[in-house]
Amino acid sequence: MTVGCTQEASLLSGIATATGRTNAVKFANIRETAGWSSDAAAAGPKMAALLAAVAEPVPDIASIKLESSGVILIYGRDQTAVEAGKLLEGHLDVTVLIASGAHIIPSPKTGFPIAQGKVRAAKGHLGTFEIIIDDFSQSRPSSRDVLAFGPSRNGALSNCDVFLDLSGGTPLFPAADLRDGYLRADPGNPAAMLQAVLKARDLIGTFEKARYVTFDASLCAHSRSQIVGCTRCLDLCPAGAITPDGNHVAIDPNICAGCGQCAAACPTGAASYAMPPEDTLMRKLRALLLTYREARGEQAILLFHDEPHGGPLIDALARFGDGLPANVLPVAVNEITQIGLESIAAAFAYGAAATRFLLRERPRHDISGLVRTIALAEPIMTGLGFGSSRVATIETDDPDLLLASLRAIPELPIAPRPASFRAVGAKRGVLRFAMGELHRAAPQPVDIIALPAGAPFGAVEINAEGCTLCLSCVSACPTGALRDDPERPMLKFVEDACVQCGLCQATCPENVITLKPQIDFRSTIAPARVLKEEEPFCCISCSKPFGVKSTIDRVVAKLEGKHWMYSGSPRRIDVIKMCEDCRVGFVAAEGFDPYGAQNNVVRTTDDYLRERDTLNRIGQDKG
Repeated sequence: MTVGCTQEASLLSGIATATGRTNAVKFANIRETAGWSSDAAAAGPKMAALLAAVAEPVPDIASIKLESSGVILIYGRDQTAVEAGKLLEGHLDVTVLIASGAHIIPSPKTGFPIAQGKVRAAKGHLGTFEIIIDDFSQSRPSSRDVLAFGPSRNGALSNCDVFLDLSGGTPLFPAADLRDGYLRADPGNPAAMLQAVLKARDLIGTFEKARYVTFDASLCAHSRSQIVGCTRCLDLCPAGAITPDGNHVAIDPNICAGCGQCAAACPTGAASYAMPPEDTLMRKLRALLLTYREARGEQAILLFHDEPHGGPLIDALARFGDGLPANVLPVAVNEITQIGLESIAAAFAYGAAATRFLLRERPRHDISGLVRTIALAEPIMTGLGFGSSRVATIETDDPDLLLASLRAIPELPIAPRPASFRAVGAKRGVLRFAMGELHRAAPQPVDIIALPAGAPFGAVEINAEGCTLCLSCVSACPTGALRDDPERPMLKFVEDACVQCGLCQATCPENVITLKPQIDFRSTIAPARVLKEEEPFCCISCSKPFGVKSTIDRVVAKLEGKHWMYSGSPRRIDVIKMCEDCRVGFVAAEGFDPYGAQNNVVRTTDDYLRERDTLNRIGQDKG
């Protein structure tokens, strides 16, 4: 069952549960998004599309639990922190920490401890905060007109479940507004302080939090053998939830705020978004755009928005303005920054004319990931003949400006051969699939498009003359894009598997590897390309190939007659020309002493001292 209104969603869902309905009722908002509009007469295709999209199944989202026993630390600079403590002391276990030098009026009755100090560092989240405090000192009960404090010490540790920051200083966490359990307010703004106190009061008990990102460490291309390659997710995470962890990274779900930029940028699919997964979102876009087209809708513009910001703007536009244009299809997502290249490619392959991302004038966190995604989509769209400015942001908190921006989008031709593929599977697979379908549907389907640095597609080029075929790049490659050959000294490359992580470039001892970001639409069916091939060196004893001929010849030329270990007997150099099995037998049969050619005269300390004095005298004579 699908209900074309969301106003009574809570009531109808409750009735469905009470009556034992096993299938969930779906709700689509076709009133504020389509019916309440000056274009309502032409909004029939949009209504059909919205109803079709909401009917697409969405998998359940895994969750984690955060537990708080109600221990709160209030950090402030003046009497405001104490007043906040008084408001909370009947609800939470309160401790107040005051910055040094503040004049606090003592209370005639001790309700909660008050200490003095400066927060040096803080880590954790709701239920597990750890605060390190310098100049820490406890208040004296004998204080009279001004609160006095005892001896101070550095490095004091405080553990709490909730941290209320009324210091008015720099936030103690990155993307502070997204850190569960960390509340901030301007101590000079009583309304803001009261709002923070009310939020803190409710932070006791067990809370469920969505596990926004699923992570498969086996696919991560962060590093190999302590050499770092890909750092895309580390560079983008605004909350500090991602940290290096050996050859891969670790994502702390307790800190993750769900912006999704790591998943959008991850080239291998090791990190993927779960609200909803990428393939589920693409199936919703498919249902939306195919139904819109089948209902004779034209010039579809996708408007990605979140509910906290975009929902109220669309609602205000519908209730007090002209409403959304009939060709603007709103797509509500958890976070705008979760949208990756696969969704953008799929949208245009399905027949969208343009895509817009609705953002706040001042976003809650850094949106660099979305900016990079748009910068990556731009050359692809232009190169395939769609033209520029197909993908852009609308950054506004004003519904009228939103409408003006949407109406300013010119009429644009859609893909001449719209796709209808159904995406299924992991992120990297659906990205390849979507890009291939976009290429097939494009106005000018060229084969190769150059991309900006950081793109998840590209080629590897080598300076063949400098390459020694050591194959360290093959060992480092996490996706199997670089391969060897078990029969011959050869380096092969499969462009379809390359994610431009840079591990091969960082690992190469000869520094002959260069990354070339591009998308070659023929790479999905192209065979492995040989980057370098050489003649093998065959063992002079058993004829088994065991190395690269040019390398063995170069080593022999450098050592023969020039190194003490290979002097004396002409047969000693043959050891280098044998495979590992024959080499052992040859050395044993010939009775070679590996140190036999070395001068083994025992030397004492006196010998070294005499030699040093002699060299010094020679130097003085020359001087």
